[in-house]
Amino acid sequence: MEHLVQLVTGFIDREGYAALFVIMGLGNVGIPVGTEVVMPIAGAFVAKGHLSSLWLTALVGTLGEVTGASVLYAIGYFGGRPFVARFGKYVGLSLHKLDLAHGFYERYGKKTVFICRFIPVVRGVASLPAGISQMQKRYFLTYTAAGSAIFCLGLAALGNALGSRLDEILPWIRGGGYVLAAGAVVGVVVYLMLRRRSASTGAARL
Repeated sequence: MEHLVQLVTGFIDREGYAALFVIMGLGNVGIPVGTEVVMPIAGAFVAKGHLSSLWLTALVGTLGEVTGASVLYAIGYFGGRPFVARFGKYVGLSLHKLDLAHGFYERYGKKTVFICRFIPVVRGVASLPAGISQMQKRYFLTYTAAGSAIFCLGLAALGNALGSRLDEILPWIRGGGYVLAAGAVVGVVVYLMLRRRSASTGAARL
């Protein structure tokens, strides 16, 4: 993971928001780039002044996710399972990963698209079974955008709050896949509370 962190950090440091968009997009077409690590790093970059805005960082991350997920949805919609069997190995996709995501989809229905936004490995391929089953586009985009927005803002806010201490908790973030949903929501709440407290303090001084 350390090597991955170094690559991501260097890329975002050089190319800024464009790099963030590309990385988050790749993470949603089945390429294992570690999106659950990327967003906290981006949030820490905001704290250090390398990126300009936490909200813009979360927005770019979300747009990258939705773009990548839409590409994978289209592949599933038009190419189906045979496409994965033939070409999936070139981008880290496999029928096993597809079956894993499809199992969640069969169990929970449309809400799976939202739930899978918070589960590592599965989140990167969850759009494929949605496309193969020809899920209605408006539901797919709504659930994907909502889940990605919470994921990106929550983890970026967490990284922003931790700043220089981020390296200490990255292994925990990487390993805590099934609590990412709670962590993301808590991250958003903490950030909003700190922002409100800061605004209140500023107003009191005036």
